[in-house]
Amino acid sequence: MKAARLHSIGEPSHLRVEEISAPEPGAGEIRVRIHAAALNRRDAFITRGLYPGIALPCTPGSDGCGAIDALGDGVSGHRRGDDVVLDPMLGWGPNRRIWAEGSGILGMPHPGTIAEYVCVPAENVHAKPAHLDTVHAAALPLAGLTAYRALVTRARLQAGETVLIPGIGSGVQSFALLFAKAIGARVVVTSSSDEKLERARALGADFTVNYAADPQWFKSLKSVGPIDAAIDGSGGETLARILDLVRPGGRVAIYGGTGGDAKIRPFSIFWKQLDVLGSSMGSPEDFRDMLALVSEKRIEPVVGAVFPLADIVAAVERLESGANFGKVVVTVD
Repeated sequence: MKAARLHSIGEPSHLRVEEISAPEPGAGEIRVRIHAAALNRRDAFITRGLYPGIALPCTPGSDGCGAIDALGDGVSGHRRGDDVVLDPMLGWGPNRRIWAEGSGILGMPHPGTIAEYVCVPAENVHAKPAHLDTVHAAALPLAGLTAYRALVTRARLQAGETVLIPGIGSGVQSFALLFAKAIGARVVVTSSSDEKLERARALGADFTVNYAADPQWFKSLKSVGPIDAAIDGSGGETLARILDLVRPGGRVAIYGGTGGDAKIRPFSIFWKQLDVLGSSMGSPEDFRDMLALVSEKRIEPVVGAVFPLADIVAAVERLESGANFGKVVVTVD
């Protein structure tokens, strides 16, 4: 089978499309013929050696949509040919609050989805939402799961509340916008790009601000009224400002730190009695609940670019450029 493979770290150009042996499903596993896979920042970080526990060679990719190809011993309730999406979180464990020791994510060290075939535990295989095509369904798993857990499970966003989503345009933040509007919340977003803010408004954003054009953007947001919750993957100075902006008793869910460490004032947290909530990936229950919301509200993931497998290097470079709005998807077949 064809697969994207990384043999050495350094940069995305080290990725190669190679012929390797197709995997055989073990007991309790399902082999899926991948039709499309989506990229995440994690994939780019791995190529540059910026991720813990890198084991080479590896096949990257955490997101996948395809069809069931083969069933391992003991698997029931699934049929060959069924269209499916994959929960990328492996071995979460019984505690919904936190993953178990030894859990992991598809795409290193476990072989990932940017390949013609992948084998995963049967419990990680779910029916594709019927209203989505293969490309849009492939965009769902890791970013959708991360956004859902941060927004719903951890920040407990409710209809009628106002949520701040800084740095709109990434896969996770675009899902946070879609989910928040589906829930019935009012959404405030920021970006350094007017084009991205225009896209966000088209998706339902209620208030937008360009923080590059307005260095005092955080003051501009005080005019929108109380902000009940915020979802942040940036860290850095952005997180410090968010803690100042959220109303007393509000919630801030943090799922990443691409902007580096933050200098924060403890006063903003304790005086306003904020809930600061860590969030990362999500439990099997989160994944099922996320799929249910997507199906019920007929949510369509935002796909900003699609590349064939042969152009995997260009796809990762597009992801790293920051120019994309939504997900970058790789078609495998």
